[in-house]
Order: sequence, then structure tokens, then C-alpha cells
Amino acid sequence: MSALASTETEMRCFLTGASSGIGEALARHYAATGATLGLAARRRQKLEALAAELPGNHPCYPLDVADAEAMRAAAADFLAGGVPDIVIANAGISVGTLAHEADDMAALRRVFDTNVAGMAQTFQPFIAAMKARGSGRLVGIASVAGIRGLPGAGAYSASKAATIAYLEALRVELRGSGIKVVTIAPGYIATPMTAVNRYPMPFLLPADEAARRFARAIERGTSYTVIPWQMGVVAKLMRLLPNPVFDRLFARAGRKPRGLDL
Repeated sequence: MSALASTETEMRCFLTGASSGIGEALARHYAATGATLGLAARRRQKLEALAAELPGNHPCYPLDVADAEAMRAAAADFLAGGVPDIVIANAGISVGTLAHEADDMAALRRVFDTNVAGMAQTFQPFIAAMKARGSGRLVGIASVAGIRGLPGAGAYSASKAATIAYLEALRVELRGSGIKVVTIAPGYIATPMTAVNRYPMPFLLPADEAARRFARAIERGTSYTVIPWQMGVVAKLMRLLPNPVFDRLFARAGRKPRGLDL
């Protein structure tokens, strides 16, 4: 049993974006350890099908994390069964956007509502109870795309840069409370989100392996990590590149398709 859970009770984990990709892989990983999960995602049918496949009984919350009222209601229901050991804000949207396209402004707002506000709204209802207990993990799934602004992905890069900054602020805000804030910045993970990319994806990780590595970082309470580590090296180099060099290298970089269903 994980050190995060009491020896008398099973681990409890609330997870958003649980119906596919990284979220689904994390759900399968934690369910296999005997944890009780609160599974949240927009797609009810996929969410309930996943819950039916997992060992144990796991409440499902079909919702949009951009809906603060729905998130508060789901959190209240899950808290009725006990304070979670881990809350993972994984729900996210990735879509190509271009600054000169008027139609993409709606996509930009949707990305920020989900990736940034949705993360804050996932954590907020649980914090008071976790502080009262004096322990727990708040885990935010960011991205290496938040390290530098990538052409054709301005909305996504900016949203992930915002999540990294938000999580850092939250980590310091909660210092001394017993709650650890964990920032995970994935590189390329094999999920439906990356399947649409029409460009090379170095160090691509299978989702189940990514979930195992994420779980290890969560267990340790690592404040910030890039997974896989090779992308961490790339991220550090990207930070160091002077603007003229970065601009020249990335001006012709592959771009995510626009107009995906959000």
C-alpha cells in the first residue's frame, strides 16, 4: 500500500480527464493498487465503461471542469466518502490556433477555461478538507509546451505556461499545510491527443508507462518534473536558447491541426 494512504483505509484519488489518454492510464494504474477513484470527464459513456472495467467501485462524475458549480458538487459527493489522498487535475484540451484567425479566438478561450480555470476549479473544493487533515497531494498535469511559446499552438502553450505558474504559486501558498503540490510536465505521450500530430514526436512514451512514472513522482511529492527525463533535458535547452536562435529553429516546426472538436 502506498505511503500516501493510511494503513487502515484505502487510498482515495479524484481524477479529471479520466475517460481517455493519460487520465485513463492513471485510473487503471491506481485502481490496480486498490485505490478508490473519483472519475471525472465529459464523456459519460466512456467514463462509465472504464469504471465497469476497473477492479473496485468508483463513482463517476460526467462533467466539464470549466463548470465550477459541477466541480463543487462532484467534490462534495466524493468528500462524503472521505478526504482524498490525491487530486489530479489532468483534464486538458490541445488544439492548433493561429493569431490571425478570428474563429480561433473561441478556441483560445475554451482552452484557457479548461486547462487553467478548470485546474483551479478542480483543486479548490478539496483544499480546506486536505488542510484540516494536514496531508495530501494536488497534482497538476502541465506540459513541456509551456516552457516556450510554440508556433501554431499559442493557446495551448500559453495555457500550460499559466498552469506551471499557477501550480508554483499554489505550492508556496500551501507550504507548511502538509499538502504537497506536484507539477508534472509531460513530453510526448501516446494518446488520442497526440495521435493527430503530423510531425515527429521524440521520446514518445506509451500511456501506461507514463502513468507509472507519474505515480512515482506523485508518491515522492516531487515539486516539478518533466517526463520522460529526455524531454526534461530538451526543455532546459529550450529555456537557454537566445530568442533569435529559438525563433529560427522553431519558425518551421510542425504544427497541431486547427479546428478539432473541443
